[in-house]
Amino acid sequence: MGVTCSRRHKGRVTLLSLERRGLIGSIPPQIGNLSFLRGINLAENIFQGEIPHEIGRLSRLRFLNLSNNALQGEIPGNLSFCSNLEVLNVSDNMLVGKIPNSLETLGMKRLNTLFLESNKLTRTIPKWLGNASSLIQLSLSSNKLHGSIPVQLQKLQNLSYLVVANNNLSGVVPLAIYNLSSLIVLSLAFNQLHGQIPNDIGLTLPNLQFIFCGTNYFTGRLPVSLSNASQLKQIRFEYNNFNGPVPPNLGRLNALEWLNLEGNNLKGEML
Repeated sequence: MGVTCSRRHKGRVTLLSLERRGLIGSIPPQIGNLSFLRGINLAENIFQGEIPHEIGRLSRLRFLNLSNNALQGEIPGNLSFCSNLEVLNVSDNMLVGKIPNSLETLGMKRLNTLFLESNKLTRTIPKWLGNASSLIQLSLSSNKLHGSIPVQLQKLQNLSYLVVANNNLSGVVPLAIYNLSSLIVLSLAFNQLHGQIPNDIGLTLPNLQFIFCGTNYFTGRLPVSLSNASQLKQIRFEYNNFNGPVPPNLGRLNALEWLNLEGNNLKGEML
């Protein structure tokens, strides 16, 4: 698509869509002068250096996709001035530091998609994310985040995609997370989480299609109610400390494509 200009305001650039163009070098700070920009997509190039702070000037910006580059440094806190931002995707880079607290103002407005996965982000998952009431998709996987999953995430009633896999998270998953009935994808794998999966998870998460809890320290029995989540396509509970029988009715999940329960202390057969 390249560069799109406004029909109403001649000569004003409203969209930069330059993904997969083999572009190299740094993102020029002059991008902040394009005040009519509504969308920036520079994904899957070879951009290096830092994310220009000047992007924070773009008050009309609705989506920003800088994923799959080689960007370094921290996430600019002044992105919070992009008050119309709905999608922020800076995944698959080499970004460091913590998730800026200043982004809370975006979460309280229009932000519905936040993809920060596959970077080198540290510290904890910020509690303020629970105030991002418009969030539908949240991915923080494959970073260096530690601590527990904040109970405040229970307030994200529109959340359909929660991915925090492959970090250093520990503790018990707040029970209220399993009550986010809009969830389609729940990925907690490759952490140090423990506790039990609620018995009624198949009833409280009726829309669930993918659940990844592998390589943690979960204990107890596998919930029989999983068979009630009729849209389940993938169940991965491998390498935990589950025990007891395999719920026999799992074999009746018609949409199921992948089931991995290895590395536990389970027994029995599925019907």
